Amino acid sequence: MDELDLIPGLPEELGVECLARLHYKARPSASRACRRWLNLLETPQFYSLRKQLGFTNHMACLLQSLPPPPSSKSSPSEQDDGKTTAAAASSSPSCVITVFDPATREWDRLPHIPNSTNGLPLFCQIASSEGKLVLMGGWDPVSYDPVSSVFVFDFVTRRWRRGKDMPSRRSFFAIGAVDCKVLIAGGHDVNKNALDSAWAYDVRKDEWSELPKMSHERDECEGLVIGDEFWVISGYMTEFQGAFEASAEVYNLETQQWRRVESAWTPGQCPRSCARLGKDGRLTSWSELDSSLAATACGVILGAQSLVMGSAHQGSPLGFYIVAGQDGNLERMDVPDEFSGFVQSICCVQV
Repeated sequence: MDELDLIPGLPEELGVECLARLHYKARPSASRACRRWLNLLETPQFYSLRKQLGFTNHMACLLQSLPPPPSSKSSPSEQDDGKTTAAAASSSPSCVITVFDPATREWDRLPHIPNSTNGLPLFCQIASSEGKLVLMGGWDPVSYDPVSSVFVFDFVTRRWRRGKDMPSRRSFFAIGAVDCKVLIAGGHDVNKNALDSAWAYDVRKDEWSELPKMSHERDECEGLVIGDEFWVISGYMTEFQGAFEASAEVYNLETQQWRRVESAWTPGQCPRSCARLGKDGRLTSWSELDSSLAATACGVILGAQSLVMGSAHQGSPLGFYIVAGQDGNLERMDVPDEFSGFVQSICCVQV
């Protein structure tokens, strides 16, 4: 291909618009066509153009647990003897990143992170920034110790890269993304102490910057970006473990200050992955949509529709549903078994 022309025989502007129309699955191949295409496809300006022209796809990314492999289960004779195999004793939960395309109803899986010895961290948090998936924090799946690792997946090249580690190891924190920055707040440290600190990760610069602290510590809180505000919903303090409170703290991106909102959430209810903004402007849970979501509800908005998961009772199978908008009727989907695992974290990526 002539390096002087983006697309031979076409003006530069038309060539850019042609590439902007490429389906997201074709972009990895296009990125390998020539250096100019790769450089263009990876720029924030090209991503902004595709969003402006309406050529991005809303995709759901789910951090899902997988059951232990059959080989890790003990044999009947070993069970009778009250013994377990070495494989079963050393087995630990494993996680994968599942991708759902609401336009085609197709399920897919992201490639494993290269050189990741123990696999994805358990209960890590995921967020989207400029068409990329950012994964951070959580627990080491073998030692169960909190980790500070950051990984970024580029849907253009379908490759992972290692980001700059978090300033400290933490898990069960609130997360949200605005433009090129991922915001985190709260959670707990290696000693299970709840945190009041907050940070911002610049995905382009691969840099961390400290934000003002919240009014008090919040463990197992949930993050939600509403307009130009980052909401940190509920959570609990170290000495009140599991006592989810009703308040929320809101970080204004323009003033760079926190404000506290009382009675923002149902006290005693865990907000993780289930908090959303209802049509009446108040925070609510996805579980309120239908009784079939009463337990383990979680969901994500995907443009004009939403993906919602939940079960009627603890321990019952997880159901997967498409909802028109945020408050429409539930349409149950048949999901292949390999994509039906428990959802630990979820976000929408526009690719």
